[in-house]
Amino acid sequence: MTNAARARGVLACVAFACALASAADPPREVHGSADSFAAPGVALAWGVLRDSAAGDAATVVVRLVTDGQAYPLAAAAGIDPFGGGRESRLAAAAVGPGIDVRVPRSRFADFPRTEFLFYDSAAALAAQAPRLVVFYVGVPDTAPEFATEAALAAHLDERIARLATASRSRPP
Repeated sequence: MTNAARARGVLACVAFACALASAADPPREVHGSADSFAAPGVALAWGVLRDSAAGDAATVVVRLVTDGQAYPLAAAAGIDPFGGGRESRLAAAAVGPGIDVRVPRSRFADFPRTEFLFYDSAAALAAQAPRLVVFYVGVPDTAPEFATEAALAAHLDERIARLATASRSRPP
């Protein structure tokens, strides 16, 4: 075998190993802490809608917005970190111009960890291999509360717009 043939063989093995390593890359996992979060291709904002007619009842709303090229699909799950149970908070769906995840506040007692799973393709979704996972433990203390659906929607729109503006102003 010639040196050139050996070199090609070594390069082929290295390329194959690199391909396997990148295919097996775990998702990037990020801990969200405030009532908003932004990363390249993703923005989310939290708010709480109080129902004064129902006493203490409240609905937590999280608006997800993504760059459709980077993350066309998203899902959300509530997780019991002690018992390991899971409940769907958003079945995998196309994000489009944005999607709201609505969860009764009372569900955070049993499933306090929320994971937002962002997929870069339908194949990644089928393989249950999100590219990005943003997780929270509980509802952020800074999540504002609103008495009307209109006030909540206006806040979420404004917050997402602010995140988009801030990400455009950062140097690449």
